[in-house]
Order: sequence, then structure tokens, then C-alpha cells
Amino acid sequence: MCIVGDVLRGRRLLLQQTARRPLSRGPAPAGPALRTRVAAALLLGGGLLAAWRWVESEKRQQERRRRVEQLRRVSLGRGAFSLLDHGGRRRTKADFLGRWVLLYFGFTHCPDVCPEELDKLSGAVATLDRDAALPPVQPVFITVDPERDDVPALARYVRDFHPRLIGLAGTPEEVKNAGRDYRVYASPGPRDEDGDYIVDHTILIYLVSPDGLFLDYYNRMKDQDQIAESVGALLNRSVALCVLSSFRPSVSTPASR
Repeated sequence: MCIVGDVLRGRRLLLQQTARRPLSRGPAPAGPALRTRVAAALLLGGGLLAAWRWVESEKRQQERRRRVEQLRRVSLGRGAFSLLDHGGRRRTKADFLGRWVLLYFGFTHCPDVCPEELDKLSGAVATLDRDAALPPVQPVFITVDPERDDVPALARYVRDFHPRLIGLAGTPEEVKNAGRDYRVYASPGPRDEDGDYIVDHTILIYLVSPDGLFLDYYNRMKDQDQIAESVGALLNRSVALCVLSSFRPSVSTPASR
């Protein structure tokens, strides 16, 4: 009987200990405190990323403003010109005021560089034309070879490029004055047995603002997409400034009351 009693007491003790032991239920669910910490970390990370992007944007805009100011101090494009377009019409600088202009100096007998640069210029203008929010950009070509590039020669030449491209020519003195205003170098080389020659000249595409001033330039290293992106950014900023200025409240002066 003692042995049986000991066994029964042992079983009751084992059952009591098993009932008190907690069952394994896996990892405890995340509580409100953990979720709060995760959300705070995400918000902090997003805020830091937004702040970094804003700082980078401000830095780029400041760099552009400094560049524009530096280019304005160069004082290119402040003079006036009077030339004939490829239709025989007299054109002056005043005809292009109020419009954005991409301008290139070259000559129609150029074997490769000028066609490549005008193709690039035309492609950039075509890209910008696809954005209806931007004002149109006027492409202009001014010859540096007045001896051979008369009105009929220009009319034949510009047909191969953007349909809005305007070719300009004139007397040697008129062409020289137009180039001097943009510090364009142009020098005819030696003639061959056929009397043909190459003109060594500045290879740049100039961006001219609606007030008629030189604003930026693009060398041969820039492709048409890079030019379109740069010009588009300047045009977008100009459009935004115009919109903001139109919402400025007018302040009445005592004289106007």
C-alpha cells in the first residue's frame, strides 16, 4: 500500500507541474511600441532624403544662377545686326526680340562640322517643340562666308534642317559685325585649284534670351539631348517666373488712388 500511495502522489505532483508550465507559442507579436519605433525611423529616413534632395536642387539652381550671371558679364550679343534672310528679307536683331533663339555661325560649303552642328541644333529644337508648355525656340544660322553664301545658296541649304531655321547673310562688313558681337572667329583658308576653300571658325551653338542677350553656349561635346535638357530647364524656369509674377498683387500708390 505504501508503494501504491507513493506512485499516486508522484503522478499528482507531475500533473500539477505540467499544468503550471507555459506552452510554447512562438515569438510574441510586435507590440505598439515596436511599430511606433519603426514608423518613426521610416519618417526620419524619408525626411532626411527629402532634405537632401532639396539641398541638391538648391545647389544646382545656385550654380545655374552663377553661370548665367557670369555669362551675362561677358556682354555677348549686346550689339545689333542687319542681315538678309534666305528669303531676301532684311532682318535685324529687333525681329528676334521676345523669342528664344539657338544661333549657329557656319558656312554652306562646310563638309561635315556645320551640317553635324545644325543637325544637332535642329534635333534639340524638335525635342523642345514636343513640350507644349514651353515657348517655341527659333533656330538661326548666320554665315561666316559672305563671298559664296548669298540668299539663293542659303535658301537651298536651310531646307535640309529644321523647317523654322532662318539663314542670314549679308555683305562682308555686315557679316563681320554680326560675328564680332558674339566674338566669333572666322578665317578663310587657302584656295585649291578649283578656287574652293574651307573657313576656319568658332564652333558653338549660342542660346539667346528673349531680351536679345547671350545666355549660354554649347560646344561640340554636347549632344542634342543635352542641349534640349539644358534649354528646357531654362525655359521652364522662365515660364514659372512669368506665372509667379502674374499672381503678384499690384500695390497702388497714392498718386494712383
